[in-house]
Amino acid sequence: MSSQARYVFDNSAIVNALLFEQSVAGQAFYAALSQGELLVSQATIAELADVLGRPKFDRYVTQEEREQFLVMFLREATVVEITEEIGVCRDPKDNKFLELAISGGASCLITGDQDLLVLHPFREILVLTPTHFLEAWPHDKGN
Repeated sequence: MSSQARYVFDNSAIVNALLFEQSVAGQAFYAALSQGELLVSQATIAELADVLGRPKFDRYVTQEEREQFLVMFLREATVVEITEEIGVCRDPKDNKFLELAISGGASCLITGDQDLLVLHPFREILVLTPTHFLEAWPHDKGN
């Protein structure tokens, strides 16, 4: 297993990073990508591909740009096999991110979703907003 920090981003933070690269979510995503390992599962990939295919994003980025982003992201990310089913989140659709974080040995789950943030910390995994992640990130750079 890699000694790099391992991160999970929920899909809304990833989409935000794509649409608005200089946004706080974008800065957090690219900071994590540059210094650690981003984790995905089959369930999070399927949801992200579905979300990126929605026509409502056409006014921000083309379908081709979204597909290129997804290919880049999947090339850089580590696919994790889910080893534990979790059912604690008040929004059941968000459990997949907790399962990914636990199964992948993540140090941090980055999200803007209150249903996940209220669980901070979850089994010793930090659950942080992109802003809080960026505030903490420079202190972890050398680790």
